[in-house]
Amino acid sequence: MDAGDAGALGRLGYAQELLRRMGGFSSFAVSFSIISVLTGCITAYADAIGPGGPAALGLGWPIVSAGTMLVALAMAELASAFPTAGALYHWSALLGSAGWGWMTAAMNLVGQVAIVAAIDFGCASELAATLGMSGRAPFFLLAAILASHFLFNAFSVRLVAWMNDFSATVHILGVLILVGALLFFGRVQPVSFLAHTGFTTRSDGSVVLGFANGLVLSMFTFTGYDASAHLAEETHDPARRTPWGILTSVAVSAVAGYLLLAAITLAIRDLPAIASDKHAALTVMRVALGDGFGRLAMGLALAAMWFCGLSSVTSASRTMYAFSRDRGLPFSAVVSRVSPKTRTPLVAIGIATVGPLLLVLGTAPFSDSLFDAMAKTATMSLYVSYAAPILLGALARSRGAWMTMGPFNVGRFGVLVAWLAVVWSAVVLVVCCLPPNQLPAKMLAGAIVALAALYFVVVRKRFEGPRVKLAALEANEPKKD
Repeated sequence: MDAGDAGALGRLGYAQELLRRMGGFSSFAVSFSIISVLTGCITAYADAIGPGGPAALGLGWPIVSAGTMLVALAMAELASAFPTAGALYHWSALLGSAGWGWMTAAMNLVGQVAIVAAIDFGCASELAATLGMSGRAPFFLLAAILASHFLFNAFSVRLVAWMNDFSATVHILGVLILVGALLFFGRVQPVSFLAHTGFTTRSDGSVVLGFANGLVLSMFTFTGYDASAHLAEETHDPARRTPWGILTSVAVSAVAGYLLLAAITLAIRDLPAIASDKHAALTVMRVALGDGFGRLAMGLALAAMWFCGLSSVTSASRTMYAFSRDRGLPFSAVVSRVSPKTRTPLVAIGIATVGPLLLVLGTAPFSDSLFDAMAKTATMSLYVSYAAPILLGALARSRGAWMTMGPFNVGRFGVLVAWLAVVWSAVVLVVCCLPPNQLPAKMLAGAIVALAALYFVVVRKRFEGPRVKLAALEANEPKKD
């Protein structure tokens, strides 16, 4: 199996440097851990219940789940056809151009570094509050958390795979425990409460904008499922297992997340009070089930955040490794270096942990709103990097440049799915830009302009993209339906 996988990678122009130790469940677990419904649904619950009320969760989550599945389907087709590390970059470069690949990688890295910062600083802040620590304690805890993520990632991909498998188990059991307890002992609302649409805390009273604002929780949670693709070179039979890792992580998260959100929402006794509570989900659980259960819920959320950060560092480091392998970053020869002992990209892992620390230290002390804007910008950056290769793939198929599908594909519906995925990605960007989120929109626009200028002024003359081009792959591969 390894020889065949290495040969398939060789046809794409790359040697097998990373260690293949991940199976199908591990491919699912890494994306499932980054989506992390325990993290998103509990810690960001107040961001949805306030502006959008129960409907933003009871109706909003299924809507976002359906849109996300379209993106996951389109992404799975690409992952099956081109199973490489740093997948999004490679797909855009092959299906578009070196410039498209460079911009996709840059936007993905902006999003991934910011997401690691948001997750781990959130974990550090909640841990500090739980331990009764104040002042600069969250920053010291953040450094410790990131250091632990570096050590685990640097030591062994096999260990990281095991940790991700354990994380998936913790997430599933945690959701079942919380949902079961809340539904049996804490429920006070009828199921119809999940469709309650007449509530918002927005100062202008706009229920429609409030509902849209509430969707950001679901959109922020449903990011990171591209991690299965980024670890394709460490997965056995990636052309088949990676697509299913992407799809199952989204599908299981959709079900688990909805059950969790529904159980919390149906346990709300005082909607106006909860809508104005910064820790709304934890307050609901404490009121419904007591302080002891509240502490259990916080413990599960903290564990989920730690695992989520661990997997996010893994994903970000593989993007840096693959991008540097094609000389897309400064000091690429160093960044793409793989340790002969651990078979892991140590420098890339180091950047994926130091970068988020510097980002937090540079933004969080100024205002909470700036850091919150950065987290929303990260979500939009990731969806730009998701949409780009999907759009380019649809265009390449329409003009006949890309005809060779991988083992996983949706056949003649592939182009339609791809276009629908692009439309949904555009919806995500629009929703994340709606008032009062103008600052994240401006930050995203600034990042795109700055990166484009950097590419055309500095990078374009020296960056060539992947070693093997799409035309060569098409000429050497048999056509598949």
